[in-house]
Amino acid sequence: MAKYLLSVHSVEGEVGAPMTEEEMQQSWKEMNILNEEIKSAGAWVFGGALHEPDTATVVRVSDGEVLTTDGPFAESKEHLGGFYIIEAEDLDAALAWASKTTAVVKKPIEVRPFRDAEA
Repeated sequence: MAKYLLSVHSVEGEVGAPMTEEEMQQSWKEMNILNEEIKSAGAWVFGGALHEPDTATVVRVSDGEVLTTDGPFAESKEHLGGFYIIEAEDLDAALAWASKTTAVVKKPIEVRPFRDAEA
């Protein structure tokens, strides 16, 4: 089976209507149900939520010297908020998981296949 990255994208400064405690609990419940569904189907490889982009450190080499800088490399309003790594038979199956994921997290999901390690 092929591996796919389902990346959850957030937009900096984009704030939805505040959730009540009950709505927040329901949202977490829906995410846990989705995670268990992915695991039960045998598609789950790994997943996680990320801290905000201002916690990032970028590492690069310039003129043979390793440099580190605070913050994201790209200056963008959109950033990676979390991700799933799944196994799926094909792109259609990965897109089906992405459809379920976007319905629960209410954020755009980018689907990308991993390169074949043997290629």
